[in-house]
Amino acid sequence: MRFAIEKINNSSSILPNVTLGYEIYNICSESANMYATLSILAQSRQHHVEVLSNFTHYQPKAVALIGPDSSHFTLTTAAILSILLMPEISYEASSEMLSLKRAYPSFLRTIPSDRLQVEAIVLLLQEFRWNWIAMVGSDDAYGRNGLKTLQEVVAKHDICAAYQGIIPTNPSSPELKEMVRVLVGTGVNVTVVFSNADSAKDFFVMVVQENVTEKVWLGTEAWSLASAVWSIPGIHRIGTVIGLSVKQAKLPGLEEFESAHVNSEKSNVATCAPDLGAEGRGGGSSSNESTSQGCNQICTRCHSLTSAPQTFDIWTSFNVYSAVFAVAHGLHHLLGCCSRACSKDKVYPWQLLEKIKQVNFTLQKSQVLFDANGDPLTGYDLVMWKWTGQTWSFDVIGSFLQKPDRLNLDRDGLLWLTKDNQVPVSACSKVCVKGEKRMQVGLPQCCFDCMACPAGTFLNSSDLYNCQPCGTDQWAPVRSEICFNRTLEFLSWADPVSWALLTAITLLLLLLAGTIALFAQNLTTPVVKSAGGRMCFLMLGCLICACCSLYCYFGEPTWHMCLLRLPIFSISFTICLSCIATRAFQVVCIFKLASKWPAFYRAWVRHNGPNLFIGACTATQVVICLVLLCTNPSVPRKDYETFATLIIFQCSEDAAVWGLLYNTLLGICCFVISYMGKDLPENYNEAKCITCSLLINFVCFICFLATYVFYQGKYLVAITVLSNLTTLSGIFGGYFLPKGYIILFRVELNTTEHFQMSIQSYTRKRSSD
Repeated sequence: MRFAIEKINNSSSILPNVTLGYEIYNICSESANMYATLSILAQSRQHHVEVLSNFTHYQPKAVALIGPDSSHFTLTTAAILSILLMPEISYEASSEMLSLKRAYPSFLRTIPSDRLQVEAIVLLLQEFRWNWIAMVGSDDAYGRNGLKTLQEVVAKHDICAAYQGIIPTNPSSPELKEMVRVLVGTGVNVTVVFSNADSAKDFFVMVVQENVTEKVWLGTEAWSLASAVWSIPGIHRIGTVIGLSVKQAKLPGLEEFESAHVNSEKSNVATCAPDLGAEGRGGGSSSNESTSQGCNQICTRCHSLTSAPQTFDIWTSFNVYSAVFAVAHGLHHLLGCCSRACSKDKVYPWQLLEKIKQVNFTLQKSQVLFDANGDPLTGYDLVMWKWTGQTWSFDVIGSFLQKPDRLNLDRDGLLWLTKDNQVPVSACSKVCVKGEKRMQVGLPQCCFDCMACPAGTFLNSSDLYNCQPCGTDQWAPVRSEICFNRTLEFLSWADPVSWALLTAITLLLLLLAGTIALFAQNLTTPVVKSAGGRMCFLMLGCLICACCSLYCYFGEPTWHMCLLRLPIFSISFTICLSCIATRAFQVVCIFKLASKWPAFYRAWVRHNGPNLFIGACTATQVVICLVLLCTNPSVPRKDYETFATLIIFQCSEDAAVWGLLYNTLLGICCFVISYMGKDLPENYNEAKCITCSLLINFVCFICFLATYVFYQGKYLVAITVLSNLTTLSGIFGGYFLPKGYIILFRVELNTTEHFQMSIQSYTRKRSSD
């Protein structure tokens, strides 16, 4: 502080023609701290503080306070100074509570808040994946508040404290020894020591005595570079020490200044009678007159100092230096100083406070300014203790910067004091591999077992304890961290199987159309008449309709396609089968029943029996289709259950079996009637052809049912099309194709004479029997 004040007083660029004075107090106790606080609040040449209702125009002997050097004393001082809004800038008080502006409106500091220090420690723990730690702190506001904040923050980052304790103030207390033993018994390898230098010293003395080795100790800025700690005999055996320290900024000339003043004052007897409790005393906060007799430069206890400052003092001295310069810059703006002089002489503390809050300047390549809470926008250096034999030193291994919080670490420069120089592991449980959720064991959330997420679920990084189900349109394998979109599958038009089926369907349609044309040209021939005459066109037309319905099975299913394709096929096929059954029954009636039951035959002919039978069969199928459309309609449906990675998009045809079953019964009826006419004339004997056709129909029906039960996939539609196509082809091939062959290639068989000969041959055979 004295070095900074001399720099300012000797400068012509800041506070020209103004000399700063100061008073230094030793606050070695709570009472001394209170005395010093009240002393600077008293007006000049008075030893009491007046209690006023308004301190706007109150002028104490000092307008700003630098210090104290601990959070414990600062909490008291800051609360008192807030009454007058006197600016107080501390260089070591880092308690998070001091950032509360409602309670401490006039407090600022040049050291980061403990909240920032805690965030740096947590980032360091996360960097090395240490989630099973111990925490100890000193028995004061610094240690207790620090541990409380640390406990709150680590809990949000899945870091557990296996042990948390307060270091006893009595170093000979048996509780300290028990504390170290319990800490070692937890099995943790990383311990955070949030303590002042004195308590840290007592703690590590006991750690050395208990022969604790190969551990990692994380230290706060209060003790990480304190000689009182690293000079403990045998401390080099405790393991790796990583600490935080204030950002390094060297002050050229500081060591020479301190050495020169210490040497000169050791032989100098103080001539100024010190005030109560004052180590050194000077004039007011700012004066245009020189201070009397240079008494502000006399330090009556400086002979106890060494000529070389300690490393910790050099590291923290910049905080004091910048605090003094912050006050000076605030005064410079408040007094309206220009290059030669300052225009204003009266200064009230509250006025100075507003100016200090607004300062923003660069000092030794470091920016000095305060945020809304009075905290500096700075960070920390990460230091690691280094031992050469028993000689202590340290390396700066990284830094922590705020806004945004960022940890920069040089891993190559780390030297772990372990057997294999590997990063120590401090975890209650092993790290789960990707896609394995944590199953908590006991109370600490860091102790868990690992279990693989089953198929269809994934592990979200935001919740490591529960496997999240994938969406309906997604899938995931075992041990997955993401879900994949399922593939939507249906029988597309471009599928090779579709091309093959479409070719066969089109070919059958062409054959049916050609047969219609052929039968139309030969309508009066015996072959066409024996096949049913004009009824053949109804049968062939129904086969064409059924065949066209097969086109609805291709492409992405739609509502209209699903509703129409099954009824069209079922009704068309029913009409075709009923026609075949009618034609077979007519032939049987003519050759067998007309002579035995002439009345029945006349009634059949008179009441137009064929049309009634065809209409009744068709009506029954129509009713079945309408009932199914109302109760269980065929609609587009996505099947998510059959395949984990696929979505089968098809029409729901769960009730289609009823229409197929009806057609099967109708086919059996056709077979029975055809079998009754197996001994009829060859030209009228349809038993063989119809039997072959119906046998193909039955086989297709059975194969379809078996496939429907045991196979689910996009090619189930193709199998359905193939089954229906085969059935239609069987009817065409068994009933119409032989007749078309006769018309085209066996013309001699398509004559009236040939048919009469067949009838005569049948009659003679029946007569002989």
